[in-house]
Order: sequence, then C-alpha cells, then structure tokens
Amino acid sequence: MSFRDNLQHLRATRNMTQEQLAMLVGVSRQSVTKWEAERAYPEMDKLIKITQIFDCTLDELVSGDLTGRAAEPAQAVPTVAALADVCGYDEHKRSVALRIAAGVGIIIFGVAVAALVEGLAPQPFDQDTFSAIATLVGIAVGLGILLPAAFADDAFSKAHPFIEDFYTSEEKEQVRRRFGTELALGIGAVLVGVAVGAIHDSRIFHAAFLALVALGVFVIVRAALASGRIDVEDYNVSALSELTEEEVASIVGEERAPAVLAKVRRNRKLGLVCGIIMLIATIVGLCLMFWGMYEQNFFQQYFWLAWCIGGLLCAIASAVLNLGQK
Repeated sequence: MSFRDNLQHLRATRNMTQEQLAMLVGVSRQSVTKWEAERAYPEMDKLIKITQIFDCTLDELVSGDLTGRAAEPAQAVPTVAALADVCGYDEHKRSVALRIAAGVGIIIFGVAVAALVEGLAPQPFDQDTFSAIATLVGIAVGLGILLPAAFADDAFSKAHPFIEDFYTSEEKEQVRRRFGTELALGIGAVLVGVAVGAIHDSRIFHAAFLALVALGVFVIVRAALASGRIDVEDYNVSALSELTEEEVASIVGEERAPAVLAKVRRNRKLGLVCGIIMLIATIVGLCLMFWGMYEQNFFQQYFWLAWCIGGLLCAIASAVLNLGQK
C-alpha cells in the first residue's frame, strides 16, 4: 500500500481537509495536494508530525496498510469547520498579546509605584531605597511575564511555519473595528494621565500620571498584537524567515516561492535593523535608569522612554522597507 493511500484514508477517518492537515503539519495546502498526487514526498520531520497526528508508526505510514483503520468520530473535525483553526493559532495569538501587553504595562506601573513611594523609606534606610526596589520588582515581574510569552510564540512559529488563512472577511472587519475602539481608549488613558500629571507637581499626581500611562500602553499594545493576528500572511512570512530558502520553497510551492521569498528577505532585513535599534535602546535605557542612583533626575525617571522611542523607530523602519519593496 502506498503512502498516498494511507494519508488519504487517515484524513478521511478524521473528516479532515487538506487545508486542516496542512496547518497541523506546517505546510501549504498545495504541498499536501502534491503528496496525495504522488508528485512530491514530505521530508522526515513532516512525516514524523503526520505519525503523531494520526497515532501511527513511520513504517505503517510509509509502507504499511492503514486503509483498514476505522473512522474516529471522537477525533473527527466537524464538517462545518472547513476553515477551522485546527492548530490553536487564534487562541495562542490572543494569549501572547495579553501576556506581552501585561508585561510592558507592569514594567511602567512599577515606575508609577516607585514614584509614589519615593522618599518614604524609614530610617536607617536610604530615602530612595523603596523607589529603587519598586522599579526593579516591576521590571522583574514584567519580564517574567513578557519573556515566556515571546519564547512560546517563537516555539509556536517553529512548530507551525505556515498557516492557511481561516478568518472570514466578517471576522477581520470585526477585529479592525475593535482595534480602532481600543486604540482610542488607550490613547485616551495616556492623555488623561498627562492631564493629571500637569495638574500638580507632587508625588501622588506623578504616580497617577505613570499609572494611567501604564494602563494606556497595556491597552494599545494588546490591541495592536491581537489585531495583528488576522494578518496570517505576515505571520507566515515571519515564521518562514527562520527557515532556509530551499525549505521555504518546499513549503509554499514553486509558483508562490519568488513572491514569498522576497517578503522573507525583507522581513529578515527588518529583523536585523530592529534588533540593532532595540539593543541600542536597551543600553540607553539602562544607562538612564542607573544615572545618578542617589540623585533623582528627569532622565532616571523616564528611562523607559528609550524603549518607546526604539519601538517608534522600528515602526518607521518597517514603513520605509515596505515602501522600498513596493
């Protein structure tokens, strides 16, 4: 019995379309079509994924006879789910958006707490002790939430380097409308914070200003990342950027390879540029943070602005590269 016959039958036992199998394996639908037409053969890592999906051995899949296996209703994909998210992409992206936004917001909120407790340390502690501790705790907690989310997202991209776009036009429009609303709310929180900070130059008002900025940044970052999930093509380009050009061509097919590879090269260039920008921003931010440890100054209070400016420069670099490609 051939691999093609086994694969077609196993798909049928799960009521699974080629698109759904492609998303689980991490290839395009065209790749699955070629496998079942015996015009191509999957690589070893893809074969192993298929055996894990259908709970069979490599020998059974390649040279055995699995056409006698009965249907598996408990594991079948619902018929109405022709465009279903079978690999958990949407839930994963929502979770990552929430965790990264929370991490960034907590870091800024730690600075707000630091401003509130500044100068309140009892004797014999230094008056800036509580402020420094609050700032460091905020950074530690924020990074403790942010970094695992980033690592999880990277692992997901490597496991699923290609996702078929399953979002409907109605779903995309709904996400765009929600992004506009949340963006307005986030900007509004930041502006209210600025207004509160301008009312009075005191510790409480300064802390309130930073707390509202933290809330606004949380809302804006979460909205931006959550809305970005509907751009499946951009996700595919980012995920495929980790692979060699030969691997990219084998996944997307020869016809789509030139266009996809052009985007992959642009994405790699953008990643390099943004990596350098954020590295410089990190160095500057840390220098400002520890500048004058025993004498509070403007730069030490707003050290976190280095990362905000770095993010804006990355956005500008992305726009310039996109215009250059067009």
